Amino acid sequence: MRFAELDAVTVDGFGTLVRLTDPVPSLRDALAERGVERSAEDVAGAFRVEAAHYRPHAHLACDAESLAAFRRDCVEVFLGELGNPLQPDEFVDAFIGALAFEPVPGAPETLEQLRAHGLKLAVVANWDCALPEHLARLGLDRLVDTVVTSARAGVPKPDPAIFELALRELDVRADRALHVGDEPCDEEGARAAGLRFAPAPLSQAFVGWT
Repeated sequence: MRFAELDAVTVDGFGTLVRLTDPVPSLRDALAERGVERSAEDVAGAFRVEAAHYRPHAHLACDAESLAAFRRDCVEVFLGELGNPLQPDEFVDAFIGALAFEPVPGAPETLEQLRAHGLKLAVVANWDCALPEHLARLGLDRLVDTVVTSARAGVPKPDPAIFELALRELDVRADRALHVGDEPCDEEGARAAGLRFAPAPLSQAFVGWT
């Protein structure tokens, strides 16, 4: 493949651009500070259930008010799996504080290389409206032209509308764009919107390109 065939690259968020550091130790500590002792296995299991709740509903958290309500709901799910030892409202800040993201190795460097080739870049992610804050905290916002979350688009991948919004904001044609992601919804949604697709990891997606 040749970079000259593209005008833009869109990148998935979680799992492709950023990843979550293990939240279990911080969550256990936060619970213990409130007199709640739970095993690492129990906390990890509760977090998995919360994550399963988060994913299909993240697009509903589109502004400060709905984000706050959504976070409370997620914490309620998490605590429910632990036997409801606390009221959700008193644990929301601690729960969110335990979620620390970091760049996927090689991803920032690849974005810099793509930008050096003159390509426009966007993050297209199934995420609530807080994603830009996470990217800014990591210094990744400077590497992309726009961040399109499912919360902004109103629909999650694989709905092509989220990709179409990114294309409009980048002002590029679908057949001149490529999406990199790590899940079936990435490929399905990208192809439905007319984009090309390459599987993650981002650091390997363009090996051999000229």
